[in-house]
Amino acid sequence: MYAASAAPLTRRAVLRSAFTAAVLAGTAAALGPVLRARRPRQTLTPAPLVEESYRGRHISIDPVAAAVRIDGRPLHVMRRADGSYLSGINHFQSYASPLELARAAVDELGTTQLAMAAPHHG
Repeated sequence: MYAASAAPLTRRAVLRSAFTAAVLAGTAAALGPVLRARRPRQTLTPAPLVEESYRGRHISIDPVAAAVRIDGRPLHVMRRADGSYLSGINHFQSYASPLELARAAVDELGTTQLAMAAPHHG
């Protein structure tokens, strides 16, 4: 009725199993910190806003979103394929950074205020 039973465990087989388990546990313990250190760390601190006063106008820039505001009003900014920026104020010239673009927009606007942005539909 019963199939032939397996050979009885010898002392050598028990020691081999115990040694293998100990080596695997030691390897896991040694590699754990290394593998955890390779994971990218998440930061919850947002990038700081860049704010400056230029020619009597307040410029604030969110570098993550490349959002530019002049005196609290949004300036439409577009990023070009080459990494430069341009805006609707002067769309024939591109600038290396959003701050340079905002300063050029203030120079172009003079004392005129930006129009409030119309809501996007879609």
